[in-house]
Amino acid sequence: MSQDNETSVFDVLKRISDNEWEVPVGFKPGMNVPGRIFVSESLLHLLEMETLGQVANVATLPGIQKYSMAMPDAHLGYGFSIGGVAAFDKESGIISPGGVGFDINCGVRLIRSNLSEQDVRPKLAGLLDDLFDAIPTGVGSKSRLKVTDTELEDIFTHGVQWAVDNGYGAKADIIHCESKGQMPEADPSKVSAKARKRGRPQIGTLGSGNHFLEVQYVDEIYDEEAASAMGLEEGQVTFMIHCGSRGAGHQICTDHLQVLAQASKKYGISLPDRQLACAPAQSQEAQDYFKAMVCAANYAWVNRHVIMHWTREVFEKHFAGDFGDLGLDLVYDVAHNIAKLEEHNVDGKNTEVYVHRKGATRAFPPGHPDLPEKYLAIGQPVLIPGSMGTPSYVLCSNEGSMDISFGSACHGAGRVMSRKHAKKELRGEDIKEELSSRGILVRATQPSLIAEEAPEVYKSSSEVVEVVHDVGIARKVAKLLPMGVIKG
Repeated sequence: MSQDNETSVFDVLKRISDNEWEVPVGFKPGMNVPGRIFVSESLLHLLEMETLGQVANVATLPGIQKYSMAMPDAHLGYGFSIGGVAAFDKESGIISPGGVGFDINCGVRLIRSNLSEQDVRPKLAGLLDDLFDAIPTGVGSKSRLKVTDTELEDIFTHGVQWAVDNGYGAKADIIHCESKGQMPEADPSKVSAKARKRGRPQIGTLGSGNHFLEVQYVDEIYDEEAASAMGLEEGQVTFMIHCGSRGAGHQICTDHLQVLAQASKKYGISLPDRQLACAPAQSQEAQDYFKAMVCAANYAWVNRHVIMHWTREVFEKHFAGDFGDLGLDLVYDVAHNIAKLEEHNVDGKNTEVYVHRKGATRAFPPGHPDLPEKYLAIGQPVLIPGSMGTPSYVLCSNEGSMDISFGSACHGAGRVMSRKHAKKELRGEDIKEELSSRGILVRATQPSLIAEEAPEVYKSSSEVVEVVHDVGIARKVAKLLPMGVIKG
């Protein structure tokens, strides 16, 4: 199929349903499977041809199963699109850092409370000031927590268990993290000295870009049973933490990309894009990367856990009680930017596959053994953050999610404007003032960061969530509206 400057996504895609579109085999040479894009017609107008090309490129990789997928928040990324999902056979497939990303396990967690919007609103400005002081934010920020080399290895290996054992959080938090906050395949010997040096001072830091800590309230409940299981009700205050593995994850990706670029040539893998550097899943190079990636994923869970602990301390100070009295319970923590070995039904056969979720959220259905007991009946919580001034959503995975998308959903709203363009077109001071007029307070290290992450540089979180709901991957449970936001 020809591609030129006049070709639009509508010329390429075959409509499967209202919110499902297929990139046909043959759109790019060497495609092994079709592309499958979950997007509404209105959101399709925002999809770049380059993103479509990335979906097709991934479809050419060895051992890919069923489809190369893109979620409704998809946009251009490194190798895979952000919002891209693909599963590769354990034996005949590959592992690719481009399908994970540089910020390994950039994820999000939601914490409920017994506080109401009316309780928090009068204290919001002071609360945000203290949160901003308590949690280091921004590029190169250094943690209040000093860890030794030995402790860093324990973090890489044991994840959230290390945090709880060292006084950060409670045992109940562990079961409410995806994978209980620790993947077992970690091997710190695969992590370079440079990655360790970058990661050691950054445990408990928020980072920059789209990372945030947001104080919210529950505006609307759509599913009373699921909301009740999560302890959510209208008018209640929650907070959400979005961050990842900081410099450690970035360096681990950088280090192993160099190795895998050579491995692609060594194993004779034809790549349509060098950013898709990969190696056979069982090769030494792929497994070394995977074990290092797991170290970064475990690190990221600890990072969010320590931030949650310090956030709880600030709430305790402002509302006179310990976090148990205040009901500051972890609802769930989900990982983005991760590859996992999972069992899925492919063509009627249970198959082990490495599922790459690049800017996508795991969405396992009711009854899945990896879920906490309290969510077995309703399905996994799926957390979809908004963008500073827009709603965030809590969803629950549906029965058919495994067949539809290898148990995967979107992870946010998806950018429509680059950071560079946003800083040129928008003024952070104006956005902060406009948000304040709507009752949303913002703290950031500098105004340009507010401009980069302004609501208008993203797709509508409501539209994106509606697609996931309508397709049947996950159903809406609750809508959360922002009160105060801390940006890196």
